[in-house]
Amino acid sequence: MSQIDTPGTAFSLERSDDHAPRQRDERHLAFIRTLPCVVTGVYGVEAAHVSYRAAAVGKRQRGLGEKADDQWTVPLAPVEHRRQHSMNERAYWQSVGIDPIAVAQALYGVSGDEMAATMILTTARMGLL
Repeated sequence: MSQIDTPGTAFSLERSDDHAPRQRDERHLAFIRTLPCVVTGVYGVEAAHVSYRAAAVGKRQRGLGEKADDQWTVPLAPVEHRRQHSMNERAYWQSVGIDPIAVAQALYGVSGDEMAATMILTTARMGLL
């Protein structure tokens, strides 16, 4: 009977870099919730995590039942957040003409600066980011 060759890490409890624990940033999430929706411009938003991978900027794919790191969030009105989750996420963002990775990255860079964040969101809604 032949034996199956398994890698040395097959049953390891160690996490690889691609499965590192979620990085949390409650202050950033609170800031995101003060902003207008990136799609509609209305206030009263939720912090929506962008789930898909963007290797070019070091964003990994989230695992099943796991949220992305908090830096990868954008403000979405509740109805838009539900739409984001109700369909293929990339298809959702394409349908609204917004690059959520670029928006999340820009917002994280100005976290706490409401004026700068509002300009980023306005630019994104115009399709210029």
